[in-house]
Amino acid sequence: MSNNASDRELLELVLTQVSKLTMDMDGLKSDMAKIKSDMTKMHNEMQIGFNQVNERIDKVEKTVVKIEHEHGEKLSALFDGYKQNSDKLDRIEAEVSKHEEIILRRVR
Repeated sequence: MSNNASDRELLELVLTQVSKLTMDMDGLKSDMAKIKSDMTKMHNEMQIGFNQVNERIDKVEKTVVKIEHEHGEKLSALFDGYKQNSDKLDRIEAEVSKHEEIILRRVR
């Protein structure tokens, strides 16, 4: 009977340990499910954040392109004006030179 009692004690010990392991595994499964849920939530939030950043970048790029285009037109107009002023000054200088020659001839 002592062999039978020893087997029973051993069986009870194994059942206790299996029960503890089962509870631990259930706890781990629960923790993993929560972690998975949290990670899914974080992933979704990051995707939303990335989409918002991409939208802002697109908006900034469009604004930069618009500014570059507008400034290009303005610079072109400024250079055209500069060229016109330069041409006008050249014509005035030529006229002044003619008048100087006439005045110098009359003074002599």
